[in-house]
Amino acid sequence: MILTVTLNPLLERRFYFNSVVFNSENKNGNKMLKAGGKGINVSRQLNRLGVQNIALTFTGGTNGKLFKEILKNEEINFSDVQTKEEMRDAALIINEKKNELSTFFGKSINVSESEKNIFITRLEKMMANCEIVVFAGSSPCKETDSVFPFGIELANSLDKISICDTYGDHLKDCIDASPSVIHNNLDEIENSLNISLKDEKETLHFLDQLYLKGIKQAFITNGRKPFYVANFDFHYKISLPKIQAADSTGSGDAFATGIAYGWHNRLTFEEQLRFAAALGVSNAQSFETCNINKADAENLLEKIKIEPVGKKIKKINDSPDNK
Repeated sequence: MILTVTLNPLLERRFYFNSVVFNSENKNGNKMLKAGGKGINVSRQLNRLGVQNIALTFTGGTNGKLFKEILKNEEINFSDVQTKEEMRDAALIINEKKNELSTFFGKSINVSESEKNIFITRLEKMMANCEIVVFAGSSPCKETDSVFPFGIELANSLDKISICDTYGDHLKDCIDASPSVIHNNLDEIENSLNISLKDEKETLHFLDQLYLKGIKQAFITNGRKPFYVANFDFHYKISLPKIQAADSTGSGDAFATGIAYGWHNRLTFEEQLRFAAALGVSNAQSFETCNINKADAENLLEKIKIEPVGKKIKKINDSPDNK
């Protein structure tokens, strides 16, 4: 069982138009409601891959009721802690003719101290029955900044695999808590930690610092550009195939799903990395978020280029069972 944890879920109000003209009336758009949030996206993609999982999240208000109905309709297994405040939503305007998308986010919720404590209690109980925990997405307020670091430390004490995919003020505390795996895009790392990773040398040094924190795997993606990853203290440069992109929203979440899938299925590091990257690329080819058919991702596996950087490791079975 994989547990996904989302502190800042999102009700998406999607409007599809044949064409969009801003500063003007746009009529006859097709409206669709979707459930978003990084951990929710991971749960959706895990469902698509046939991996049993459950999502823990906050919900609140009318948006929260709609959000839960969507999760039920998608057959996403979840447990929620209700907030007094309305959960956030967003309007997504999609220009189908030009393959363009614009997103307008509402404000994040303010979670009370008592609501946070209920969430933590629920997290403690649910974590006991899972093998992997994915902590994904932003923290909506100061009260929730401590949840992910606490959860990572709890996972370590219970000998669970923790995958951290977050950003913002609490990222440093998450890193200090030593998750098993960390994934971020380059901009998130630089903005959250106020550091520069402008070249390969700085990036590899940062990966080494993560390893010294006890982090087994680190992935710093960079959109369509080549990016760097670490498996223990071994480094790799990854290049992605060129594609006709539609919308990159959720590609990082699809990548994180591939990481979790790799640990769950005891894949070697290279197999895990190829599949994660292939899921991310596949996601960018569609306006759907984290709803990738496994066969479509597998068609891209051989197009993912993996180059060792620095010291090289002999090809051995480095699946999680042997670590």
